[in-house]
Amino acid sequence: MPKTKAVINIENVVASATLPQTIDLNSIVKNFPSVEYKPEQFPGLVFRLKKPKTATLIFSSGKMVCTGAKSESQAKKAVNKVVQELKNGGIVIVGRPEVQIQNIVASASLGGKVDLEKAAFALGKTMYEPEQFPGLIYRMDDPKVVILLFASGKLVCTGAKHEEEVYKAVEKLHQMLEEEEIIYYED
Repeated sequence: MPKTKAVINIENVVASATLPQTIDLNSIVKNFPSVEYKPEQFPGLVFRLKKPKTATLIFSSGKMVCTGAKSESQAKKAVNKVVQELKNGGIVIVGRPEVQIQNIVASASLGGKVDLEKAAFALGKTMYEPEQFPGLIYRMDDPKVVILLFASGKLVCTGAKHEEEVYKAVEKLHQMLEEEEIIYYED
């Protein structure tokens, strides 16, 4: 068991949603002047919420992508809130959005320094080229995530589809570093 508990922060949850219909983006622009829509630059419209602080891309196909949420439930809440606001603003929406989590990005601190040279050998499935990037890139199979690990003991975990996968991955990595005696704690 690791000496310290890793401090984990969920930084961003990306969710996609599909409405079973096409959407007239110009009618959203008329009813919601605060949205961003520049079709000559990008085919999606940006609908921002203050609470939860998110940005949702809406496409005419009925597809939506929500970014900026800090949890799975917040991402789902944000998509449903956007759909509700559209309905309240006179946009006809049929059905409910099917929300799927696509990616969770989290940062963590393991509380100790890591010998990245040794970690590159011990972990396997890693890339470590310090002259190009200061972190070690570790592709974990179970859960299927990618971890950027730094000598400071800080890391970024990406690719998880559920929050518990983030916690499982960080805990598993922390334990492996402990077992291989590659993490050092300052007293």
